[in-house]
Amino acid sequence: MADEDRKTHRLQSVEIDEDSLAAVSRDQEQERQIAIFDLLEENFFCPEGAASGPYDLKMGLVENRLVLDVTGPGYERRHILSLSPFRSLIKDYFMICESYYQAIRNSTPSQIEALDMGRRGLHNEASNLLRTRLTGKIETDLDTARRLFTLICALHWRG
Repeated sequence: MADEDRKTHRLQSVEIDEDSLAAVSRDQEQERQIAIFDLLEENFFCPEGAASGPYDLKMGLVENRLVLDVTGPGYERRHILSLSPFRSLIKDYFMICESYYQAIRNSTPSQIEALDMGRRGLHNEASNLLRTRLTGKIETDLDTARRLFTLICALHWRG
């Protein structure tokens, strides 16, 4: 991928549909804000059929499906993905994140590190699944997919 493509095929804004969000804990809100910040700092996001970006992304849930509304110069498209393939990964990710947040407050560094390794492994697995599910719709790199998966989880958090 040429550097020029990486500069033009990128997200310039990310919005999560407020109607899709539930109340969240302080840790979850912080994770969501960090994911958006990191995503906007550096990302690769190339929608199929788009000449160049930058792009605006609005994420939400409609009838338990992920909705990605993407707009950019001369480009506007809605992508709808079933979340069924993600369900067990999201559930496992929530469980390990909760354990991780508790460990940060009460556990030894080695216990925290072990949970963090498990959390990162699940995150990578889900991110690769997301990239696969987006094939033919939107191309991303792994880091962009990781941050998008964090935001998908934000749509599922139930305070």
